[in-house]
Amino acid sequence: MNYYIALLSIVASIGFTGLFLWFLRDRLQQKRKERFLHQELDSRYRIYLDKIPYYNHLSKKDKKEIEHSINLFIHTKEFIGVGITVESEMQTVIAFYACLLLLHIRTRNCYDNLTTILIYPSAVAIENIVQSGGIYSKEQFIIDGQAADNVVVLIWHDAKKEAYHLRHNNVIIHEFAHEIDFMDGVADGVPPLEKSKYDSWTRTLFKDYQQLKRIVTKNRAWDKYKLLGSYAATNEAEFFAVVTERFFESPKSLQKHFPELYNQLRDFYNIDTVKLLD
Repeated sequence: MNYYIALLSIVASIGFTGLFLWFLRDRLQQKRKERFLHQELDSRYRIYLDKIPYYNHLSKKDKKEIEHSINLFIHTKEFIGVGITVESEMQTVIAFYACLLLLHIRTRNCYDNLTTILIYPSAVAIENIVQSGGIYSKEQFIIDGQAADNVVVLIWHDAKKEAYHLRHNNVIIHEFAHEIDFMDGVADGVPPLEKSKYDSWTRTLFKDYQQLKRIVTKNRAWDKYKLLGSYAATNEAEFFAVVTERFFESPKSLQKHFPELYNQLRDFYNIDTVKLLD
């Protein structure tokens, strides 16, 4: 009997020790985050912000807040260059657009699940296993970005070209929209939403998504759907990522042709991008 009591005591002791160490690590991480959130952004990062159109349209309050978020992002994510040296410009540009998406979302967590940013100099081919009729084969795809699990992959050639001008597309915004979509555990085109907003969100976005799919299948009567493009019809997650790009990069066009869609994104991101860029 004494043996089992002693064994139970040892197990309990190990459990309490593990819990204490977890709590201690969590507290240290929180303190580290707080330090970066209140620390001034280094001048080597700041010089690149002035070149970004969106930064120059932000209020003084928002500039200060996003700078703190950028500081936290840069110091808590691992930037890895593949065939390219990671420079301050890359960290600043990527962090800015990632943090812009969460700037007015009060429940933001600075992409806590994201650990790594992989940066390639130019387009990269990846292999994918596909199955058809019981036959498996390898196919190569050229990507300009990818978000999966706790890693975001970006092609610097495209990211830099799109970062300093409003060009309709923005691969950084696109991939971090996917990361936001992942925050509720699944990439399905529905980011974390209040329950009261779920029905109107799905009704609006999926209505336009289904219509775009029909147009892509028939390849005719594009009209206003040219703004979204065929890639947005891939699946609901890609639709959300593409419309997020348009919301930030071509807000007037999105508002004109898809006012309900624009309003849903405006309410979610809590930014009126049309007014902001006026």
